[in-house]
Amino acid sequence: MSEQYDVDFLGALPLDIRIREETDSGKPTVVAEPESRIAQIYRDIARRTAAKLSLQAKNYAAKFPKIVIQNN
Repeated sequence: MSEQYDVDFLGALPLDIRIREETDSGKPTVVAEPESRIAQIYRDIARRTAAKLSLQAKNYAAKFPKIVIQNN
């Protein structure tokens, strides 16, 4: 799907019932089992996402007011 939409593939989580069970109980896998393989996958995806975001140019255009100069 990432190829179809021309976006970077950042990772995939396994179909594991523990993800749903732990999240439903209020303790996501990264908290409930921080040393597990699933937690490692979450951290890897987070690192790849942060790395991609850090490469984007910052756009400050919305922070500045629009200035219009007119000659009357």
